[in-house]
Amino acid sequence: MKGKRMDYQEWVRAELKRMSDAAGFCYTPAGEIETRLSRLRAAMAEKETEAVLVVEKMDLYYFSGTAQDGVLYIPLEGPPLLMIRRETERARIESPIHAVTEIASLREIPGRVRDMGGGLPRNMGLELDVLPVKVYRRYGALFPGTRLLDAAPLIRGIRRIKSAFEIRLMKRAGKIGEEVFLRAREVLREGMTEIELGGLMEAWAKRLGHEGLLRIRSLNYEAYSWHILAGPCGGIVSQSDSPMGGLGLSPAFPVGAGHNLLKARAPILVDFGICYHGYQADETRMFSIGEMEPKFRDAYRACRRIHDAILAEARPGADCEVLFDMGTALAEEMGYRDNYLGPPGLQTRFVGHGVGLELNEFPFIARGHAYPLEAGMTFALEPKMVFPGEGAVGIENTVVVTEDGCEILTPAAAEIFTVSR
Repeated sequence: MKGKRMDYQEWVRAELKRMSDAAGFCYTPAGEIETRLSRLRAAMAEKETEAVLVVEKMDLYYFSGTAQDGVLYIPLEGPPLLMIRRETERARIESPIHAVTEIASLREIPGRVRDMGGGLPRNMGLELDVLPVKVYRRYGALFPGTRLLDAAPLIRGIRRIKSAFEIRLMKRAGKIGEEVFLRAREVLREGMTEIELGGLMEAWAKRLGHEGLLRIRSLNYEAYSWHILAGPCGGIVSQSDSPMGGLGLSPAFPVGAGHNLLKARAPILVDFGICYHGYQADETRMFSIGEMEPKFRDAYRACRRIHDAILAEARPGADCEVLFDMGTALAEEMGYRDNYLGPPGLQTRFVGHGVGLELNEFPFIARGHAYPLEAGMTFALEPKMVFPGEGAVGIENTVVVTEDGCEILTPAAAEIFTVSR
C-alpha cells in the first residue's frame, strides 16, 4: 500500500533547506539585511520618500536575500513586505524578511500594502533606470494617487559601499579566478581557438563555484566570462563599452572570444570574470605561447605602471576623475597616447568600474565622475593598450578601498603567463 503523498510545498519545507545547506549555499544574514534597509530608509527620509518598491532582481536580492520572482515593498516606517509570485516557499527559506506573502499578479500589490495598515503612500520610489515604460505605467495605474519617484540613485548609492560579508564573497570569487588562470596555463596550446580556451576555463571555474553568468545593469548589454582576444582580434573594437571587443562568434554575438586560432608569441588577453553567490570579481591577465614579442611586453609593463600608480593614490578622499586623468597623463608620457584605452577616436572614458552584484556599480574611475572614493567601495581597475591589426595587452584587478589605501581581491600573479611552444 502506497504511503501518503507529500505535496510540493511540504517537500520544500522539509527538504530544500537541508539540500541547500549541503550544497554550500550562503544565505544573507538577517543583520546584513537590517543594516541595508536602515541605510536605505535614512536616504529615503533625506529625500522625503515614503516608500520604495524594489523590482530589479539584484536590488531585490540585495535587500531581501532572495532572487525569486517578486517585489519588496519598503515603507519609510514599519516592516518591509516581500511579495512573491514564484516561488514563495523558497523565498521564505532564503530571505530573513519576516513578512513574506504569495501573490498571483501585480494587481494584488496595492491590496497587500493596504493590509499592512496606513494606506497607500503619497509617493513611492521605483528603479526608473531599468524599469521598462510599460511596467512603469502599470505601477502608475495600480497606485493612481501615488507620485512615482526614481529610487535608483538611492539604491545605487547604498550599494556602492560593501560590507565585510560582501567583500568576503568577492575575495572568494577572486580566489577562484586565480585557480582558473593557473588552469589556463596548463591547458593552453598553440592551434586551439579563443572560444575553446574560454570553454575550458569556464568549465573549470564552474567546478570551483563560478555561477556561469555575469550581471550588468543595462539594456542590451550582455556580460560574459570568456573575453579572450588573441593577436589581431585584440585590436578589434565592437559594441561593448570596452577598449577592445574582439571578433566574437557571429554577427548576433559580435564580441569576445571567437574561432580565431591562438598563435605563438602573439599577445593573448584573457579578461575573465567570476561570479560567486552573486558577487563578482573581474580581472585580466596576459598569456603567451613562447616569449611574447618585445613591443607587447613593453606595453604590458606600461599598463602595470599605470595600474600601480593609480592604486598608490586610490584611498578615501581621492577624486575618481583625477585618478583617471593621472592614468591618461602617464600613458601619454610613456608614448602610448594613441593606444591607451582603445584606438584613436574610440577610446573609452573610464579605466575603472565598480564591481559587486553587477559589473557597472559605483564608483567609476572615469572622466566626468568627480567624486571621492570611500572606504568599502570596490572597483576593477583595467588599464589596457590596443594596437589595431596587431593585438592588445592589459591588466585588471578588482580592489576594495580600505581606510588607508586599497586591497587587491584578485590574487592571480600579475606576470605574463608564458607556456612553451
